[in-house]
Amino acid sequence: QPKSLRERMEIHRKSPACAACHQRMDPLGFTLENFDAVGKWRTEADGAPVDPDAAMPDGTRFAGIDGLRSYLSENKEDFVRTLSGKLLAYAIGRGIEYYDQPAIRKIARDAASDQYRWSSVILGVVNSTPFSGAHQRTSGPADPESRVGMRSER
Repeated sequence: QPKSLRERMEIHRKSPACAACHQRMDPLGFTLENFDAVGKWRTEADGAPVDPDAAMPDGTRFAGIDGLRSYLSENKEDFVRTLSGKLLAYAIGRGIEYYDQPAIRKIARDAASDQYRWSSVILGVVNSTPFSGAHQRTSGPADPESRVGMRSER
């Protein structure tokens, strides 16, 4: 029975169905292992020492929150593009589709020209075509009057 989180995640990385994602996301999570579920600093988890060292699939190595910060700073464009896509998906209440990609690239490009300011990313999402509703949501009521706040009094 695997004891540490790292050992449990190793099982996922060995499974062909899980490996592609876990090889990319587990290292990022390992760097945050010194924080428990509520953000309290710890040096042990489940009776084992915390190991915040990480290696990305390309071989890049870093450790802990400072290492993660440096890694993300060196990969700002990728980080902001991924973050923009996740924020946009949350904002529009659906998954990202192929036709949302130009908007995501624009959000990241505009943020880059504004020194990757958080406000640029947020404004980019809010001002994007998908957020403005130009692409209709793929889920929800088919009858527009049945949407909350749009029902007329009869």
